[in-house]
Amino acid sequence: MEKGINHYILGKCGMEPKDSRSYSPLVLAYIGDGIYDLIIRTMVVGKGNAHVNTLHKKTSQLVKAHAQSEMIRVLFAELTEEEQAVYRRGRNAHSPTMAKNATMADYRRATGLEALMGYLYLEGRMDRLMELVLLGIDRMREEMKGEKKGKKKGSGKDRKGE
Repeated sequence: MEKGINHYILGKCGMEPKDSRSYSPLVLAYIGDGIYDLIIRTMVVGKGNAHVNTLHKKTSQLVKAHAQSEMIRVLFAELTEEEQAVYRRGRNAHSPTMAKNATMADYRRATGLEALMGYLYLEGRMDRLMELVLLGIDRMREEMKGEKKGKKKGSGKDRKGE
């Protein structure tokens, strides 16, 4: 098993990693939200120096609940049975809060994705976590390109209307 940043941080704090299966799905989503945000911020900053407001806007487009909901939609078929089970646990968890500007369905799917991200992070499976994030971003970009081409051709249809 890979040793990830979680093991490094806990080691430096004199703590031992816990069995990630023992955490509630909302705890997995809590840590997953943070690691997913860090990955996206790192990718955005890695593209070059920019005004912080510009960086924030670019990051927000990928970390908001609707974008996370879309990401899990394009990734779900690629997940292992174990990963699908973790996602479902997160999606079905009853959270006392809800994201601003998100539907309940988007929020729940986003929570499921965050739980999966948290699980992979705590398991030290950073390669798999990054594989999924990059694949999800690529597939979402491809869909956006396809939608823009469709609109340019005057089809007038959006995804919901097809």
